[in-house]
Amino acid sequence: MGGRQRALRHGAAAQRGRNIYAPSTGVPKPALRPLKVYAFDPSAGRLLGNIMSVSLRYEKLAPGPVGEKLAVVDYDGENGIYYKPVDLDDPRILIQGGIDPTESDPRFHQQMVYAVAAETLQRFETALGRRIHWRIDQGTDTSGKRVMHIIRRLLLYPHAMCQANAFYSPEAQGILFGYFRASPTHPGKNLPGQTVFTCLSHDIIAHETTHAIIDGIRTYFTEPTNIDVPAFHEAFADLAALFRHFSHSEVLLDTLQKTGGALYHYLMTPEAGVDKEAPVTEAEIAEPNPLIELAQQFGEASGMRAGLRSAIGTPPGSNDINVKTEPHDRGSILVAAVFSAYFTIFRRRTLNLFRIFRAGGGAGDPTDLPQPLATMLAAEASRTANNFFSLCARALDYCPPVDITFGDFLRAIITAHLDIDPEDAEGVRDAFMQAFRLRGIVAQDAAFFSEDALRWDRVRPGALPPIKDLAFGDPNGLTEPEKDAIGDILRAYVRKNAAALGFKAPARSIDVPSFHPTFRIGPDGGLKVDMVVEAVQTRLVPFDSNNPKMGLFPLRGGVTLLVSQQPLDGESDRPDPVVRYSIHKHLDAEREERQRTHYVRNGLARRRPKENGVDASRFQINFGLIHEGL
Repeated sequence: MGGRQRALRHGAAAQRGRNIYAPSTGVPKPALRPLKVYAFDPSAGRLLGNIMSVSLRYEKLAPGPVGEKLAVVDYDGENGIYYKPVDLDDPRILIQGGIDPTESDPRFHQQMVYAVAAETLQRFETALGRRIHWRIDQGTDTSGKRVMHIIRRLLLYPHAMCQANAFYSPEAQGILFGYFRASPTHPGKNLPGQTVFTCLSHDIIAHETTHAIIDGIRTYFTEPTNIDVPAFHEAFADLAALFRHFSHSEVLLDTLQKTGGALYHYLMTPEAGVDKEAPVTEAEIAEPNPLIELAQQFGEASGMRAGLRSAIGTPPGSNDINVKTEPHDRGSILVAAVFSAYFTIFRRRTLNLFRIFRAGGGAGDPTDLPQPLATMLAAEASRTANNFFSLCARALDYCPPVDITFGDFLRAIITAHLDIDPEDAEGVRDAFMQAFRLRGIVAQDAAFFSEDALRWDRVRPGALPPIKDLAFGDPNGLTEPEKDAIGDILRAYVRKNAAALGFKAPARSIDVPSFHPTFRIGPDGGLKVDMVVEAVQTRLVPFDSNNPKMGLFPLRGGVTLLVSQQPLDGESDRPDPVVRYSIHKHLDAEREERQRTHYVRNGLARRRPKENGVDASRFQINFGLIHEGL
């Protein structure tokens, strides 16, 4: 039968209502859900891609929206009312890719916090090679039975309070976003006294969601055992938000053209030259670089005349590491070090593009770039930003489980990158080392300032036995029975090998608060399957042995174990998994005295302790207090 006859027959069958295609179970579930958000915040208007669409993994949503891991609860704490929850599965909203961005519709506020929080979670899961869970608190009941309190859904409160604040709260099991009036005298791009919603700032949502993610990954990173711990939390949350800027293609392209490719410049070249002492039109005003400023609307509305913080606030040779103690200020040192390394590698990767540009007659120090060159630079800037964010996220798995310092994070970055790219032809590890060194960040326990001394040592062959019967599950996660079985195996292993792991007796005081299977592509292109395990030992020690009324504080030591699944050896059984790294922070007298001094200096010993044991909330970072004024 000819093609025309077949077409006629199929057409006739369709007219009669017959199904001419293979049987189907229905329309397949979509893979992605597009939702509209502000790329920065409402003050950036609608120019240069500030209205963007994010693509989220599709999930069925209840009104709220409420999904598997996130739930928006829109209770206005100031006015005592609930706003009607948005139904993002409403066909009228689905067909538009979500509600159009607006400051006046609470439904869009709900959409915005869900979309940005979900996108941030996705970025971390992609970088880490696993699904992420929220905080899990472990303890025992009155009978001594192990119990766990799990945050299954992170709650997002878009209008929680009338305050210039937004913060992650484990007690509230979520993130509370405030709203406030802009400064009447220096409102920036806002109207004097207008209402500013922190839930409409892409940066603030990403920052707060990152706090919750880190708290789920690292159980004890919310215990401020030294001055770097809260600063590290703030710095990492800023890094996650700032690196997201480099995926905004239109803004990135415009910034590259107006900075001559120097993305680290504070100001961009104005659209029109200034012939007089002062600009007379807005086209002659040099705008701040939006890529390196964090939460611009919030900062301007608060009267700061600039963004809340910058990616490059601490220059090389600064003494800030010795004088700054406030968590955001101190965290900005770490942020500047990471971004200094980023800009170094970006320049190395694009050096040949500038050479070709100059060879063709381009200026040696251009103030404006042609479109084709800017497009190529934008692609490289975005790729490099994604590489650096992924590296920083993966470095979390190489940190000790307690008492984190900036120096520990440097060592974690070096080791994580060594696993990803052993050759390091571009000198990424050296760029990090030099950027950290020039800002005074050093690893206190490293014998030398070299790559070999900074990276964590691998476990020597035979130093630790393999772990028998350990299952890794698959990239979709672990079942509850698998989690129970794996937890039992790991607790038994670390207690049996306590001395070899550096723990002190008694071994029964060692616990395994978390373990995470990871699935990543190795440098050889093969699949690498690891288990990241926290093993922690806790002692309760007195602030003053001569004054029991001052109470006790928890002193913890522990190791992070990276356990690797071994490849098949021919057709025999799979070898037992082995421990590749044992990254430790042991209990010792020096750490005990340093932590005691830090707690006493910060007033924790002067509070009235509970009658029995330790009031754990005393020794937790209070993000609400730290974030006042953000």
